[in-house]
Amino acid sequence: MPKEKRSPEQYSIDPAAQEMLIRAEEIGIGTAFTRADNMVPCNIGGAGMCCKLCGMGPCRLTKDGQTGVCGATLDTIQARNLIRAIAAGSAAHSDHGRDMAFTLKAVANGEAEGYIIRDVAKLRVVAARYGIPVDGRAPEEIANDLADLYIAQFGQQKGEIAPIIRAPEKRQKLWKELKVVPRGIDREVVEALHRTHMGDDQDPEHILQHAVRTSLADGWGGSMIATDVADILFGTPAPLLGQANLGVLKQDMVNVVVHGHEPTLSEMIVAASQTPEIIEYARAAGAKGVNLAGICCTANEILMRQGIPAAGNFLQQELAILTGAVEAMVVDVQCIMQALVGLAENFHTKVITTSPKVKIKGATHIEFDERHALTIAKQILRVAIDNYQNRGATHIPDVRESLIPGFSHEYINYMLGGSYRASFRPLNDAIVAGRIRGVAAIVGCNNPRSTHDYLHTKVTRELLRQDVLVVQTGCGAIASAKLGLLLGEAGLDQVGLGLREVCETIGIPPVLHMGSCVDNTRILTVLTQMVEEGGLGDDIDQIPAVGLAPEWMSEKALAIGTYCVASGAYVMFGGSSPVSGMPDKVEDSDIVARYLSEGWEKIYGGKLEFVADPDEMIRRALAHIDHKRAALGLAEYKPERFGRSGDDRMRQLEQLPLVERQQALYGSPVK
Repeated sequence: MPKEKRSPEQYSIDPAAQEMLIRAEEIGIGTAFTRADNMVPCNIGGAGMCCKLCGMGPCRLTKDGQTGVCGATLDTIQARNLIRAIAAGSAAHSDHGRDMAFTLKAVANGEAEGYIIRDVAKLRVVAARYGIPVDGRAPEEIANDLADLYIAQFGQQKGEIAPIIRAPEKRQKLWKELKVVPRGIDREVVEALHRTHMGDDQDPEHILQHAVRTSLADGWGGSMIATDVADILFGTPAPLLGQANLGVLKQDMVNVVVHGHEPTLSEMIVAASQTPEIIEYARAAGAKGVNLAGICCTANEILMRQGIPAAGNFLQQELAILTGAVEAMVVDVQCIMQALVGLAENFHTKVITTSPKVKIKGATHIEFDERHALTIAKQILRVAIDNYQNRGATHIPDVRESLIPGFSHEYINYMLGGSYRASFRPLNDAIVAGRIRGVAAIVGCNNPRSTHDYLHTKVTRELLRQDVLVVQTGCGAIASAKLGLLLGEAGLDQVGLGLREVCETIGIPPVLHMGSCVDNTRILTVLTQMVEEGGLGDDIDQIPAVGLAPEWMSEKALAIGTYCVASGAYVMFGGSSPVSGMPDKVEDSDIVARYLSEGWEKIYGGKLEFVADPDEMIRRALAHIDHKRAALGLAEYKPERFGRSGDDRMRQLEQLPLVERQQALYGSPVK
């Protein structure tokens, strides 16, 4: 039986989303929220206890000692299901990286209309890191060689993928000893599928070791490549002012929403929308111009580089169409609901697919080709502008919030020390002193089976109160943005006194927006730079840091979580576990779950846990941070020591003997 229908307040904490859900109810239109209520999930499959990898099944293991037809045990089935999800997630993000590398190659050879290399400095730094000559060479020559190197990472069959050298040396050594360094991105994904074919790998721990190798091919391979190339082509993000939520849509303009994950198209649509011919074309249609907005990770990409507003995160894609004010929703890949087309039939909105990998029955397909990028972008905008005359009644919530996005790892390094002394030293020192208790990366999706944005923002707010600096990517970042936590002056009254001192001194918000989902690799880079700076151990697993995905739903999230664990991080997912089993029905049904936690922690120093209760998630995060502080011999976290900023505090400190002054500032005398 379907569960009881929830109220708009139970569906989402976002007032704009609540308003549109009421509107959907009034006109009798279903959304992902109502479909989640009507769809009872399979508790057997959801717990990882169903195998459908061959025609002898599906086999459902619900009794003690039961095996599949082939004899596969529950732990083997759960491990196979998990690695297949990790392989799919790695394939999605890494394929994004492949496309970006091909685009870089085309730009370098003058074959991509409208694109230029915007960050030559990053191009030179990245290329030099891989041993590509840069002195006396044109940017196009360097970019061509870098593109060739990156493209080779996908089809490479032997050796090691190149970006691995950017991990801490101790971590690289561990991976080599364990033989989990990826040989080639595609090879590891293919082998994951081969190992899980009927009759192949049947040792759960062995299967999960390759899950690590596959995820590393994504995190330290395909995704890192995607981030690098996006920065080189479109510019490395730096802070700017933006807005988020459905209220960014405009009544008197042609609204075009870009949704998906690849910035090649969205960046070109931004450029095309600002050309005189498109502006005039929109005015001739009766509009003041073209208003662009983003959904999902495409929103993050153009938000942090161009300041284009975000209409919302994953669960707001349908709600944007429900406003009746969207002339076109332009999509590329990943996280796009098939329900959009049926929903759009109730309004005038055109859903336009653009990727050769993605078509949706009933949508308009205008295939994107980088060789004719600007021309195609203008074609798409003309379709949207022509549709403006068909707009009917609109209902745009008057809800929006300002934010400061764009904290790339390069900018964080700069902001901590300036142009001439850029360094992670101030961040490390703040952690050593206890002003910052630790760092939390809160990332990932939305899931309609939980209250939209609630878990993200609850965990974020509580960790901020406990002096934990928060970095965010993806839909989680947009959730916090809509609450004003990505603005310093709006968020500092909600943070601990020590963290507030740091934010006020540097001039940053307490939550740093670091980009889209693939940009989780920026977080890996920040952690590596913290290790290299010194004072917080010699590997990532020693840093007082945690990773959280409170509302996860996609296979990409599982890949991200796994490569973070393999890098040494403690990662917690909210919601349900895909390997939970049914302890009350099947003996030892948590073997795989325990291995992901206890087993991986012994091997990698990181662990993956699924924690449904946000309060428990917060408790574990703080306990882990404090444990890591103690292991490093850092001062015990005492928030009462901070919060008296300014001249009065410094004058009081100057009256103390040197040792006592050091004790007050740093928690222990400086040696």
